[in-house]
Amino acid sequence: MRLENVKTVITGATSGIGQAVTSSFRKEGARLLLTGRRPTLGNQDPEDAYLSGDLNDDSFVRTLAAKAAQDFGTVDALVIGHGRQFDAPLVDTSLAEAREVLDSNLLSAFLVMKYFIPLMSRSGSIVCISSRFGLVGMPDQTLYSAAKGGLIMLARGAAIELAGRNIRVNVVAPGLTATDIIEASIENRPDPEAYRRLRESSIPLRRLATPDEVADAVLFFASGNAGYITGAVLPVDGGYTAF
Repeated sequence: MRLENVKTVITGATSGIGQAVTSSFRKEGARLLLTGRRPTLGNQDPEDAYLSGDLNDDSFVRTLAAKAAQDFGTVDALVIGHGRQFDAPLVDTSLAEAREVLDSNLLSAFLVMKYFIPLMSRSGSIVCISSRFGLVGMPDQTLYSAAKGGLIMLARGAAIELAGRNIRVNVVAPGLTATDIIEASIENRPDPEAYRRLRESSIPLRRLATPDEVADAVLFFASGNAGYITGAVLPVDGGYTAF
């Protein structure tokens, strides 16, 4: 197993890509401390620890770090997988909405790094889950792109800052992924199949990613197979950002 007894914290673990990452890491033998906003974790293994809360809240992140210190002592792998989607034209976005998008996707990731880096062991790994829109622009995605692009630069800066401690920091940038939320949004369209074909037509591989495919990339960065990789951004987007 690639992560046997690797002490791992995963944020955004309750659904979608985060849920797939949790399942993948569990199969590979990791010890897990998970967090999300939901009161309980539906797929929780008896050996997993779960703490529900808001990562925009400084006191909660400190509590989560204290839980990790109590349970693990040191942390070997940190997956920052939480975030909030937001679609709106720039001129129609309020300042409050902009702050919420930046808080949920960027500043909360900073808080997690701030409190967990002191707990990390040498040769540890941090993996941030960004988005294809952190690499390219798109109408109505401007604030989301700014937040996810900021997450990429936060990770790359941290990779240089932490290299002396042999802590690697990398980014996975998924494209459109067939999570339950995305599938439900497609099914709610007047003609779901036509809408699916429309979305797929913008992707060179002509299909959506599966959550497991994104989780495979996260697993790679967290494992020893990526021991000499830091500061990298890996698009898992079917070729979308290769245009």
